[in-house]
Amino acid sequence: MMMNRDECFDKVKEVLVDALGVDDDEIKEEATLTGDLGAESIDFLDIVFRLEKTFGIKIPRGELFPDDILNNPEYVDGGKMTPKGLETLKGAMPHADFSDFEADPDVSKMPNLFTVKTIVNYVTTKTAA
Repeated sequence: MMMNRDECFDKVKEVLVDALGVDDDEIKEEATLTGDLGAESIDFLDIVFRLEKTFGIKIPRGELFPDDILNNPEYVDGGKMTPKGLETLKGAMPHADFSDFEADPDVSKMPNLFTVKTIVNYVTTKTAA
């Protein structure tokens, strides 16, 4: 199902409005799922399910939202992402913008990587494949 970025954004917006119970004017590309839109961990499962249904795609566990990187001591040291961890995370999330996170790879800031834009980038790539 090939679609342009604006069409993809509109559908992602619908998914997030339904999953998170937010107003559609709150859905901006730079909005973070947890900080700006109030998503909790259980919401991420719902978002994945709704994206799969809406776009007719399969999202393998950990592909859109990597979940095992923070538990690996090779990747996290003293609350900071190690260079190897950052490289692994970037490889796992080519759809995310790491420019701010690279400057200060504090793991407490990792949720800021999960933005509406990240989801749109992911879905756009996935539907084009």
